[in-house]
Amino acid sequence: QVQLVESGGGSVQAGGSLRRSCAVSGSIVRINVRGWERQAPGSQRELIARITKGGSTNYVDSVKGRFTISRDNAKNTVYLQMNSLKPEDTAVYYCNAALQITRWMIPRDYWGQGTQVTVSS
Repeated sequence: QVQLVESGGGSVQAGGSLRRSCAVSGSIVRINVRGWERQAPGSQRELIARITKGGSTNYVDSVKGRFTISRDNAKNTVYLQMNSLKPEDTAVYYCNAALQITRWMIPRDYWGQGTQVTVSS
């Protein structure tokens, strides 16, 4: 079964940094779009960073200048570098990717298991 496997995350003090990784487990033929989502307590889940097949990146305003999404195509892995973390960044973070499993299938969305990131004041 194809799935996204996350690593990283944890607890950090305000101003600190964390690096998340998300790797594809299983055989695929293409990754169209990869990104990271988060859901804070009492809030709706939001997409905070995306990277396209062509390498273009987009960020939600609240993380611009602090978070960086990148990828290693050879490893089928996407990363999220989180710097200058703030208490309001506390949330469960999920990686997301549109994966094409076979050459005759339409790409479909997959999500990682989610990992808690807690930023202390």
